[in-house]
Amino acid sequence: QVQLVESGGGLVQAGGSLRLSCAASGLTFLNYAMGWFRQAPGKEREFVAAINWSGTNTNYHDSVKGRFTISRDNAKKTGYLQMNSLKPEDTAVYYCAAVYTSIQTPPGREGEYRYWGQGTQVTVSS
Repeated sequence: QVQLVESGGGLVQAGGSLRLSCAASGLTFLNYAMGWFRQAPGKEREFVAAINWSGTNTNYHDSVKGRFTISRDNAKKTGYLQMNSLKPEDTAVYYCAAVYTSIQTPPGREGEYRYWGQGTQVTVSS
């Protein structure tokens, strides 16, 4: 069956960096767009970033533009989210998601994604 497994979360001071990974199995990874979402305590899950199947198109929430970078390695069936200049408000559980699609614009809505990981906690201290 399809599995997405996130890793790389942890505790970091404000201004620091983390790189999240999302390892996929049970699917032909290059046929899938991939996204990252996050959910802070007491808040709804929100879109963070997305990347199309080939890695040529990306999409970001305004709050992370210029600080976060989404990428993927189709040979390794792994997606990444490089997070720099972290802020306390970035504290959340981060989820990766995947959807089978060949469109060039990666989806930015939660309901468009078919498969989800279990999440990894990111905590940014001030």
